Amino acid sequence: MTQQPAPVAARTRAESLRGLCGGAVHLPGDPAYDMARSPWNLQVDDHPAAVVYPAFPDEVADVLRAASAAGLAVAPQGTGHGAPPLEGRLADAVLLRTSAMTELSVDAGRRTARVGAGVLWGDLTEVAGRSGLAARHPSSPDVGVVGYSLGGGIGWYARELGLQCNAVTAVELVLADGDVVRATADREPDLFWALRGGAAPLGVVTALEFDLFPLATVVAGFLAWDWTAVEEVLPAWVTWCVSAPEQATTSFRLVEVPTTDDVPVELRGRRLAMVDGAVLGDDGTAAEVLAPLRALRPEIDTVARVPASSLVRLHLDPEGPTPAYASSTLVADLPDAAIAAVVDAAGPRSGTRLAAAELRQLGGALGRPDPAGGALSMLDGRFLALGLGLGLPDGGDAAHWERQRADAGRFLAALEPWTTGGHYLPMLDERVDTRKAFPPGVHARLSAIRRSVDPGGLFLAAHPDVPAGG
Repeated sequence: MTQQPAPVAARTRAESLRGLCGGAVHLPGDPAYDMARSPWNLQVDDHPAAVVYPAFPDEVADVLRAASAAGLAVAPQGTGHGAPPLEGRLADAVLLRTSAMTELSVDAGRRTARVGAGVLWGDLTEVAGRSGLAARHPSSPDVGVVGYSLGGGIGWYARELGLQCNAVTAVELVLADGDVVRATADREPDLFWALRGGAAPLGVVTALEFDLFPLATVVAGFLAWDWTAVEEVLPAWVTWCVSAPEQATTSFRLVEVPTTDDVPVELRGRRLAMVDGAVLGDDGTAAEVLAPLRALRPEIDTVARVPASSLVRLHLDPEGPTPAYASSTLVADLPDAAIAAVVDAAGPRSGTRLAAAELRQLGGALGRPDPAGGALSMLDGRFLALGLGLGLPDGGDAAHWERQRADAGRFLAALEPWTTGGHYLPMLDERVDTRKAFPPGVHARLSAIRRSVDPGGLFLAAHPDVPAGG
């Protein structure tokens, strides 16, 4: 979608921000404006009234006060992975990029990490790995730690350990009025609860702390077949998921492997049916757990004991700014009819051009409320279905993206009879009513907390504002 440049009135008001953040303020027409406004997802082309890069909490506070005085909204953003739901709504807003906040430290004795809002998961896993520690990280190294951690966080250990947001022990942020606060279970407990998975912009998070766990190596990798084997492999994987121990977290994908240099040569450009993931425990236990899948005679088997820090690249997700489209839904179960629907919608005879039609294995700790958890403490469903589209080498034209969206819609619509009706917001590019992401009581509490910390609505919500009363 082509966006219109920011209205002149907004640009004029944004002039009051010049000189803030040590000069790291970019307005329309400035030489670095186009680079500054570009998110990770290159399909998004927004023209905010200003783009600012604060490096410290006091600089964030200055920006918020100036934006409020100028009548401009504020949209905090780290890497830009979550940019699509905001598309078309930034013309009267300040895009506040947190990438300059790169503080990163690991306390090996306490098994904790402290990260600034600009830290990426690839950097964190590498540093933690030097101390034999791991985190509940995502499947991509260039996802921001803060956005992923506060939005939920489904990693390769999720069925054993739960969501990453519930590993968070402290959040430091700047509120709409410019106050800098530290939220923990004992200090600002309501705010702390809402930040962990609440998905609403309650302030600009500048740093957070979270628990790590001891894990130097882990059995992980992928099993792959030509995608023509889907009618044998997918039912077997679904059956395997029923009895798989919580130590195993996997996904099934019908994937078109990219042709990039970071992908093994033998995989590039192929259409595969792939099961990837990790099994916590010793080699013998892992081999026993995976035996039914290996009995399906995968063409490629990379599963082995590997450094835990390497798992952040296991999924072969694209690295670096990329045009992308993602849509997802939570699935209660996958009976035979659902499996047949997946094959029809995304299999070899479907004509699909999706980069990936994915089913992530949930359950285990993900299916149980965390007693000490935040606003999102569990996910309702046994699977998460994700349709992923990626850009062509030249970025693709409008017809390409319409096809991607249509194919993703067809894949998810095929599963509609078996969905839970809920959503996992971090894997959803369309804007949705957040009442579909949280139980009624949780939603009402989130609504009240947001009104209390941002009564003037300074911050733009990626998804529709939480209605009063929930």
